[in-house]
Order: sequence, then structure tokens, then C-alpha cells
Amino acid sequence: MTNNIKEQIKNDLQQAKKTGQLRAENIREIVKSALSQVVSEFKEGSTELRTLVKDAVSTVVENLQEKGSEVKEEVTASIEGALEAVNSKRHETIAKTQAEVKQLQAKLDEEEEKIQQEVEGILTEIKDTSQEKSASTKSAIESAVHSIQDSEEVALLKKRYAQLRAQLAIVQANLAARYGGRSEEVKGYLDEAKNWFNQARPQAEAVVVQVQQKSTQIDEKLGEAGTAIARKERQIRQILRDLLYAAADKIKDKEPANK
Repeated sequence: MTNNIKEQIKNDLQQAKKTGQLRAENIREIVKSALSQVVSEFKEGSTELRTLVKDAVSTVVENLQEKGSEVKEEVTASIEGALEAVNSKRHETIAKTQAEVKQLQAKLDEEEEKIQQEVEGILTEIKDTSQEKSASTKSAIESAVHSIQDSEEVALLKKRYAQLRAQLAIVQANLAARYGGRSEEVKGYLDEAKNWFNQARPQAEAVVVQVQQKSTQIDEKLGEAGTAIARKERQIRQILRDLLYAAADKIKDKEPANK
């Protein structure tokens, strides 16, 4: 079976040479296609499967010897194609689990929203009872209610939580892209990151101005990543790395002193 895979990869590479299509992205697809036909016959993580991957990559190297030392990109592409093929089942499981996690998160968000609504209702009732009190008591009650409703600490915690969730989604996108995740999987993580960044974006105009540059930078990187995925360009990994650094830098930002 190993010889059959090596022969298929060799023939596909030679055909790509003849048609002038021997590029990294095509090599990635050649290796992925060849291995995808047989990986289901091996146990995940087995020695046989690892040997098959090594043989596939070696076949690519052997057929690119005339290029000398300038084959790093092609070899990298062959490894990526092999990883995507052997990890396809795991990524399907990850996608399924991620969907389940999102459903659970939606339930949690719904319950938290109910708690928030209930708290707001209670605070409103407490505030209404102050109307019959003395001016000083009314002022004290209203001040107490206001401090709870508009707690800067709570607002900051919510913002940081959203930023961390966004950064986590970007980390997951990086891992998926690096270790053979499907483009749909990577895009899903990026959409999730964008959603959380939007939730973390401040509404006060004075604050918006101060973080506008970084928010714009992240928006641009998210857009570039989406475009790269659509075109299946290898630059997606560099864009995702840049996006991760930009997200990490944004979380380090301190709150404005005059907030």
C-alpha cells in the first residue's frame, strides 16, 4: 500500500511539473489527496500511519531534488497536506464538539441574561420605593442602585472577558490552520473572534477614539484572514500570527484615566 501511495504522489508531481503547476499549494493537495484514500484503514496515531506520512514526504523531497536547497516551502506544504489528511477525523470531531460547546454557551448566555433582567427588575422596584422616602433617604437609595447598575468594575470585567474569548478564538484558528484544520473550521473561529471583539468594543465616544487604531488594525487582519481562506493562500498562517499579536496587544491596553 505504501508503494502505491508513493507511486501516486510521484506521478501527480510529474504531471504537475509538465503542466507548470508544481507549486506549494498543489503539492499540499497532492499529498493530502493520496493519503486521504487510505488513512481510514489505519488506527489513529499508529506507527504504520506515521510511516506512511514519512514516506509521502520523502517522496516529495526525492522528486524535487533538482531544486537543490530551495524546497522548504514545498516540503512544508507536503507535511501540511499529510497532517490534514491524517487528522481529518479528529477535526471533524473537534468541529462537532465545538458546535456542542456553542450550544451550551448559548444556554449559559441565556440564563445570565435572565439573571441580569431579574436584577434590573429588583433594582427598579427598590428605586421606586424611594419615592415616598425623605430626600436624603431617596438620594442614598438612588445612589446605591446607580452604583450597582453602572459599576465600572463589572463593565471592565465584561470587556476583558470578551477580549479573552476573542483571543482564544484566534489561538484556535491558528492551531487549526497550522495542524490541518479545514478552512470552514478556521473561518468559524475567526467569525467567533470578530463577534467577541465587537462585544468588547467600547461605546463611549471618548474611549472609542483612543482604541480606534487598534480596533481598525484587528478588523483589517480579520478581513485579510477571511480573504486568504477563501483563496486558499498559504499566507493565512502569517496573517493569523499577526492577528494574534494584535489581539494580545489590545488586551494589554489600560483603561483611560478619564473614563
